[in-house]
Parts: sequence; structure tokens; C-alpha cells
Amino acid sequence: MAGALAGCSGGNPARDLAIAAGVTGGEPKPAPDFVSRTRRANLDYIPVGTSAPQRRYRSKTASEVGDAEADLERTRAGTTARGNQLQ
Repeated sequence: MAGALAGCSGGNPARDLAIAAGVTGGEPKPAPDFVSRTRRANLDYIPVGTSAPQRRYRSKTASEVGDAEADLERTRAGTTARGNQLQ
């Protein structure tokens, strides 16, 4: 019974042993230099339950998408024609 109650005492024998051996414990280690240099200090996250902000651009209409596809097709055809001339 005493062993079962000792488990509820709030101590962690494995952690205590690791701290005593010097493996872990104490203050957390600072981040390595490359992490400190490459990470921003202020990370802006959208809080849970909040909607994302409105985007500054709008979706293309079907006619705008068609125009863009036609433009790409004209470019592809021109590039193919130039490539055929070089062969």
C-alpha cells in the first residue's frame, strides 16, 4: 500500500535520477546559433477560432482565365515554332 501511495506523491524517480546524473534538468538550454539566426523573434499566428483576414486580391473570372490560357497557348506555339526552326 505504501508503494502505491508513494507513486502519487508527485515525485518522478526517473527524472530525479536523470537530474542527479546531470543528464537533464535545470534551466532549458538556449537554442543553437543557427536556429536563433534563422527564426523570427515575433511569430504571428492566427488565434484558434478566428477567421483568416480577407485577401488583397480577387479570383479571376472565367473569361480572364480563358484569356490567360489563350496567351499561354500562343506563347507555347511560338516557342515550339522557334525550336523547330533551329532543328
